Amino acid sequence: MASITQDMRYRLSLIKYAERYGVTKAAIKYKTNRQYIYRWKARYDGSWDSLRDRSRRPHSHPNQHTPEELKLIRDMRRRNPHTGLVVFWVKLTQRGYSRSITGLWRVLKRLDMAPQKLPNPKYTPKPYEQMLYPGQRVQIDVKHVPSSCMVGDVKGEKFYQYTAIDEFSRFRYVEAFQEASTYSSAVFLEHMLKAFPFKVQCVQTDNGFEFTKRFGNSKADNDLTMFEKKLKDLDIQHRKIKPFTPRHNGKVERSHRKDNEYFYAAHRFYSFEDFSRQLKVHNRRYNDFPMRPLGWLSPRQTLLNFLNDGVTYV
Repeated sequence: MASITQDMRYRLSLIKYAERYGVTKAAIKYKTNRQYIYRWKARYDGSWDSLRDRSRRPHSHPNQHTPEELKLIRDMRRRNPHTGLVVFWVKLTQRGYSRSITGLWRVLKRLDMAPQKLPNPKYTPKPYEQMLYPGQRVQIDVKHVPSSCMVGDVKGEKFYQYTAIDEFSRFRYVEAFQEASTYSSAVFLEHMLKAFPFKVQCVQTDNGFEFTKRFGNSKADNDLTMFEKKLKDLDIQHRKIKPFTPRHNGKVERSHRKDNEYFYAAHRFYSFEDFSRQLKVHNRRYNDFPMRPLGWLSPRQTLLNFLNDGVTYV
């Protein structure tokens, strides 16, 4: 229901006073003119709405759209129901339309022909392949240690965290390096295989040059990196994720995010040895911390349950 304004109450009081004491006395008391009183008396029909201000919008305009222009707009909108405002305006101008974009927008709103944007098709991810046993696939990635963590003599230097996480148990092995290269990757692979108490069948990485030359200048099949050669010698499958889709390496990426929140945000390193020592302590805590995807068991307990008793959380 529309609200009753103060002006409407004033007009009703004015009309009632004029009916009782006359228009002249009402004009003197309310300090207005007689024509004003006669106009509102003639309009008043006993309802509040009759005392409301009417629209002052003009019924016509000298520059309003012509019937030919309105027909052109209707015809074009019928053929292009989902075209955006700018594209629709360009198509009209190619057919002789000379109005501005804002003028077109007002007409479209008045005709209830405003562009209706179609919803973007939603991304539907493929069902994730659930691993059935430890070592079936291991994700490996490299994290650049934040420069804000470096203090003292190592300020300005670059440290790297190599991470390998088993997709089945989330059991993780990390190691500190002073460079991210294919040599460091090969060394990390050797140490990882010794640290994991299970056989690794497949290793999954991104397409970084520390892992592969897939997007390098050389396209020779036998031009493998030291990391790839090591995998080939050990008969371990190397799976490379699709470019620019880090979510395909989601478990190791998620673990790196947790490292940022719980480790790097609260620790500082005074030397490479100090960083390496603190990283090992942090990873030990990571492997012993319960996780919801594992049924609130820790990665270490999940791994031991499978190795000792064949128990799986899947």
